[in-house]
Amino acid sequence: MRSIAQGRTEKANSNRADWSNIKQMLPFVWAYKGRVLSALGCLVISKLAMVGIPVVLKYIVDILDAERGTFTATLPVILLLGYGLLRFLNSGFNELRDALFARVRYHAMNSLSVSTLQHLHQLSLRFHLERNTGAISRDMERGAQSISSILNYLVFNIIPTGAELLLVAGILYSQYEEYFATIIFFTVILYIAFTLAVTEWRMHFRFDMNAFDSTANGRAMDSLMNYETVKYFNNETHEISRYRDTMGQWEEAAVKSQNTMSLLNFGQGAIIAIGVTGVMFLAADGVLEERLSLGDLVLINTMMLQLFLPLNFLGIIYRSLKYALADMDMVIKLLQKPVEIKDIADASELKLKQATVEFNQVAFGYRNDRQILSNVSFRVEDGKKLAIVGPSGAGKSTIARLLFRFYDIDGGEILISNQNIAALTQKSLRQVIGIVPQDTVLFNDTIYYNIQYARPHASESDVINAARLADIHDFIEGLPDGYNTTVGERGLKLSGGEKQRVAIARVLLKDPAILVFDEATSSLDSQSEKNILSALAEISRNKTTLVIAHRLSTVVDADQIIVLDNGAVIEQGNHQQLLALDGKYADLWSIQQRKARTNSPVETPDP
Repeated sequence: MRSIAQGRTEKANSNRADWSNIKQMLPFVWAYKGRVLSALGCLVISKLAMVGIPVVLKYIVDILDAERGTFTATLPVILLLGYGLLRFLNSGFNELRDALFARVRYHAMNSLSVSTLQHLHQLSLRFHLERNTGAISRDMERGAQSISSILNYLVFNIIPTGAELLLVAGILYSQYEEYFATIIFFTVILYIAFTLAVTEWRMHFRFDMNAFDSTANGRAMDSLMNYETVKYFNNETHEISRYRDTMGQWEEAAVKSQNTMSLLNFGQGAIIAIGVTGVMFLAADGVLEERLSLGDLVLINTMMLQLFLPLNFLGIIYRSLKYALADMDMVIKLLQKPVEIKDIADASELKLKQATVEFNQVAFGYRNDRQILSNVSFRVEDGKKLAIVGPSGAGKSTIARLLFRFYDIDGGEILISNQNIAALTQKSLRQVIGIVPQDTVLFNDTIYYNIQYARPHASESDVINAARLADIHDFIEGLPDGYNTTVGERGLKLSGGEKQRVAIARVLLKDPAILVFDEATSSLDSQSEKNILSALAEISRNKTTLVIAHRLSTVVDADQIIVLDNGAVIEQGNHQQLLALDGKYADLWSIQQRKARTNSPVETPDP
C-alpha cells in the first residue's frame, strides 16, 4: 500500500531534475527577453554602485581623519556628493529592475497556470476519473507561485550576491594583504557547504509537508463536493477524523522542518560570526601598526557587512529556492503526464456528407485484464434511430465514450460518415455529436450560462427556444431570478430531473448532426418524460440518434435495437422483430411490462 504522504499526486523526491525543471520554465520567461536583459543591466549598475559606496566612504574617513587636528578642517564635498549619488543609483536601479521584471514574473505565472490547465484538459478521461481535484488544485496553485519565487531568488538574490562577492574579492585582493580576502573566501565556502549539506538533509520534511497538505486539501474538497452523501450517512465525524489525521501528520512534518531550520540558522550565524571577528582582528591590528588607515578599517568592515548581510539571507533564499523547486516539481509532473488521446500527425477534418455511425468489430477494455466490449458491430444510417439496451455493466455507456473518442479502442474501427474517427481531429469529431449524459453535472453559474454553454455566442431567443423544447422554460421563468438563477456547484440546487432538462436544452441548442441520449429521461416524472420524448422525437426526426436506454418502453419506436450482454451484441432488430425472437429482449420486455402494471420500480435485472 502506498504511504499517505504520497497523497494522490506524484511525490517530489530528492532526485528531482531541478535544472531540467528550470529549463522547462525558461520559455515562459524568455517571452519578454528584452525586459530580462534590461533588468540584468540595471542589476549590474546597482551592484557596481553598491561596491563603490565603501570605497568612497574610505576616502571620506581618511580625509576627515587627516584634517581632524587642524582648525580649518573642511568637508570633502565632492566625495560626499559622490557617496549620496552612489546610494541613489543603487536604490534607483534596484527599483527600476523590479519594475522591469514585474511583467516577466507575472506573465510567467500566467503562462504556466494556463499551460497546466490546458494540458489537464488534453489528458484522457482515464486520468480524470482517477484524479483528486483538491490535490491537483493545490499543486497548481503552489506551482504558479513557485515560478515567481524561483525567478526572484535567481535574478534578485543569488546572481547579485555572486556578483558582489566577486567584486569584493577583487578589491580586497588588489588593495590589501591577501589574508583578508582569503579569510572571507574560506568563510563563504564553509558557509555555502554547510548550508547545502544541512538543507539537503532536511528537505524531505518539506516534501512530506507538501504531500500531506495536498492529501488533506483533496480530502476536504472531496467531502465538501459530496456534502449530501456525508449527511445521508452521518459521517461528518468520519470526514473530520480523516482530515485531522492527515493534518496531524502535516503538523509533525512542519515542526521537524522548523526545528531543523533553526539548527541551520544557528550554524550559519556561527560561521559568519567567526569569519567577521577574524577579519576585524586583522584589520584593527593593521591600523594599530599603521599598515592600514582608519578608512581602510571602515572599508573592510563595510564590505563585509554588505557581503555577509545578503549571504546570511542567501541561506534562507537557498532553502526557499529548494522549496519552490519542490513545489514546481509537482506541477512539472502534471505537465509531463502523457496525453493518451492524440490527433495523428496528418489528422483530417470530419467531412460530414451523411451522418452514418458504424462500429466494426470493436473491442475495448479499460484495463488489459478487464474486457468491456468484444467484437461489437452495428451501423446506424443517416437520420435513423438506434437504441442500445441491456443490463447494467453490459457496456452501453462505454459505446458513447468511444464514439466521442475519450478512449482509443483495442481493436476494430469506428466510422462516422465512413471515416475512421482515429484519423480525424478530435475537435471536428465532437462538433457533430451532442450528448445528454446519465449523470448531468452543471457549472456553478446561471441556468442561462449552462444552456448557452453548447453555443457560447447563441442569441437569447435561441437559448429560450431550446429551454422550451426541453420543457423547462416555464420552470425557469417561475424562479425569482429566472434564467439568472445560479445552480450551485455541480448543479446541486436543482433536482435530478431539472438538471437533466437543462442538459437536454443544452444539447438541443448545439443542434448536432448526431445525438446521443444516455438514459436522458431517467430522472423525469412520467408527464415530463412524455413531453420531452415527444420533443426529442421531433428534434431528432432528421438526425442520427443513439439512445442508451434502461426502460424499453422509451425505445419501441427505434429503427433498430441492439441488445448488449457482457460486452457483446446478442440480439439485433426492431422492437417487433426482437419480440418475435423470444430471447433476452423479450424476457426484459415481459418483466418490465409486469412491473409497470403493478407500479413497481422498473429495473433491468443483471443476467
